[in-house]
Amino acid sequence: MTTVTGLFKDQESAERAYLSATEAGYGANDISVIMSEETRERYYGKNATLETEVGSKAAEGAAIGGALGATAGAIAAAIAAVGTAIVVPGLGLVIAGPLAAGIAGAGAGGVTAGLVGALIGWGIPEDTLKQYETDVKEGGILIGVNSKNDEDTRRFQSDWGNPELNRV
Repeated sequence: MTTVTGLFKDQESAERAYLSATEAGYGANDISVIMSEETRERYYGKNATLETEVGSKAAEGAAIGGALGATAGAIAAAIAAVGTAIVVPGLGLVIAGPLAAGIAGAGAGGVTAGLVGALIGWGIPEDTLKQYETDVKEGGILIGVNSKNDEDTRRFQSDWGNPELNRV
């Protein structure tokens, strides 16, 4: 299994990448999304997410995910889905998908190490990780998918690979 990651510099390219993964049969629990809180608010609105802070298991707005799907975009629906999104206090990040579940288990104290470790575990070299961090802080959206086979890996690399908009 290969993890394919892409850093998307705008909402439209991130949405296309997310939809590419869903069209290949991947769901919200297979696709990780990382963006800054500021980016989430700019593209999806402050109320478009289910906010579960790391360290607490509080979850609000169980019906939001389905209601958002048709109007706010696929990523917003994924972020709003119960149990798939967290807000990381202090880091200013919104994380959705399987990466969020792993980090939520780390609790507030282990979030930073857990996030860095998870991203390195995805096979992201440290220098690329630092660039991703900068790009996310500047408004980019990071998407990662554990591809099920080589065909999907090639598809994502091809679909996501506009070098002017994205870093795959």
